[in-house]
Amino acid sequence: MTVQAVTQEWVNMNNNADATPASEGQARASTYSLIAALLARPPSDALMQSLTRIPQRSNHDDGTMALAWEALRDAGEAAPIAEILKHEYHDLFIGIGRGELLPFGSWYQTGFLMDRPLSLLRDDLKRLGFERQDEVKEPEDHIAALCETMAMIIADQRIAFAQQRAFFRDHIGCWAGQFFSDLAQADHATFYRAVGSFGGHFIQFENRYLEMLA
Repeated sequence: MTVQAVTQEWVNMNNNADATPASEGQARASTYSLIAALLARPPSDALMQSLTRIPQRSNHDDGTMALAWEALRDAGEAAPIAEILKHEYHDLFIGIGRGELLPFGSWYQTGFLMDRPLSLLRDDLKRLGFERQDEVKEPEDHIAALCETMAMIIADQRIAFAQQRAFFRDHIGCWAGQFFSDLAQADHATFYRAVGSFGGHFIQFENRYLEMLA
């Protein structure tokens, strides 16, 4: 799905008082997938081009997420060439020894990698029917993996809303806001400051949305 389609889903959700839980879920799941794509690896040229085509917000749409989408588009338009973006991503998340940030739930919750939060996450993933793919090298509590997993949970109609809310609360909401805040202020970030700000606004939205429907 293109970024333009994702933003159109948000426009439809925010402007339609009769939006269904399914359409709201589609918009949320697609946004999780977009954040995952931006954080799993350096963004592709196609993804960066797609960001520049995020629609302009309407004059009456001054909500927080509308402004966040606009800021992400502006960052995409101002982003440097792909090679510089690769260096930015490397400095932030890989580095020599380690990057400026460690985008893992265990680290943010305990100060250690592959600690108890990862073990609890693996237990919940198993209960939900998710299996680790052999080609995946990063631990499951990487922020990109968690966002992609959340997208799949939302899209899977067999998974109850209460389980969706619990997964977010236990494995994302408890630390991702701080990670995105750190990313938005990271020394090595230029383009990724906008990603951090966008992710932070989305986590705040998810907290409100999931509690509202509790």
